[in-house]
Amino acid sequence: MSATPAGVPETAPPDPFAPVRAHGYVGLLVMTAVLGVPISAAAFGFLALVSRLESLTYTDLPEALGFDGTPSWWPVPLLAVAGLLVGLIIRHLPGEGGHKPAEGVASTGAPSAVELPGIALAALVSLGMGVVLGPEAPLITLGGGLAVFGARLVKRDIEPKASGVVGAAGSFAAISALLGSPLLGAFLLMEASGLGGPMLGVVLVPGLLAAGVGSLVFIGLGSWTGLGTYSLTLDNVPHADLPDAASFGWALVIGLAAAFLGTGIRRGALYAQARIERRRVPATVMMGAFVGLAALVYAEGSGYDGSQVLYSGQHGLEPLLAHSAGYSAGALVLLIVCKSVAYCASLSSFRGGLVFPSMFMGAVGGIALSRLPGLDLTSGFAMGIGAMCVAMLKLPMTSVLLATLLLGSPGLTVMPLVIVAVVVSYVVSLRLTPVPAAPAAAPPFGGQAGPS
Repeated sequence: MSATPAGVPETAPPDPFAPVRAHGYVGLLVMTAVLGVPISAAAFGFLALVSRLESLTYTDLPEALGFDGTPSWWPVPLLAVAGLLVGLIIRHLPGEGGHKPAEGVASTGAPSAVELPGIALAALVSLGMGVVLGPEAPLITLGGGLAVFGARLVKRDIEPKASGVVGAAGSFAAISALLGSPLLGAFLLMEASGLGGPMLGVVLVPGLLAAGVGSLVFIGLGSWTGLGTYSLTLDNVPHADLPDAASFGWALVIGLAAAFLGTGIRRGALYAQARIERRRVPATVMMGAFVGLAALVYAEGSGYDGSQVLYSGQHGLEPLLAHSAGYSAGALVLLIVCKSVAYCASLSSFRGGLVFPSMFMGAVGGIALSRLPGLDLTSGFAMGIGAMCVAMLKLPMTSVLLATLLLGSPGLTVMPLVIVAVVVSYVVSLRLTPVPAAPAAAPPFGGQAGPS
């Protein structure tokens, strides 16, 4: 029975896919594909520069100063200098260096052009000098900002909704190959922004197109320059046993442990961040030295290189898995403790992303627990990654995919276990996290509010 009063003509509901059917949508696709090329090239250059800075500051500089190798105490003064530089950048340049990682994964929108230099510099110094953060968050922000800036150069009167779609596509292009697959980056961005319904299709198609173009650019530049693709990959993953009752029990244990550890790290980082912001420069210097001290404690206590505590851990996952049998249980526990402390301090003060350090810490925890009965190495490795990622990111689908697609065919075997560990960690970590005050609503990916 119709609810429309008699004599009043019925009106058709608005077509949610009208933007896709519009003639301008094809032009928008072309624009995002074209912008994907320079943005992905810029992202490749950013990652190459970070890699070069890592080698320069941690290996080349000590050798140039006459040291025989890198001293175990080297990270302490190195990261104090990093704290000084990042503190000055955050304090004096527009944009405060970008998103604060202690506040989690968030789609804060594309930054303005004037904020881009400060965001890039804060991330380069943080990542290149050994802070325990990853490159994905700065790349997402920079990719979106560069895309919107380029679109406005081409079309000054671009509509706010179109600007938001272009910014999203730029973010897709910037991390197209970083996580090992364009689809993984797409899932991360969709979950982080909360996209759903018809709006998902409107944004997803240009984003996937830009990601596909960007992935090709990454592959081409990696081959041409000989620098590689900076993509997250694992080879020679050990065989995984089929799930049984014992392994499902371990999924519950790993999910609970990751939830408590991740919540503790996040709470500690937010507590420290509020105090660091009162005295930005000296406090960031102190936190940088604290990260270096954690690396020193691990190096002296375990006999391994302190660099395992530093950096994002992206390139440390495969060596960790390949040589896991050589680590004692005590060394693995000490690595978790020191990495957690350094991660917490980095989140509170510096600029970068949460994904790769979470993966590394979860992997170390899973490997340590695999020494106990009922849990094989690959299952523990995968469950630890998924559970720790969701505890820090609060993105369950992305966390499951990160922990399983990374492993190839063994990942499909352990996927049921990873799902259980992720769900347990997700629910428990949400129960342990205080409910924040509701922020003002913002359009996805930084499109400006208001009529189009």
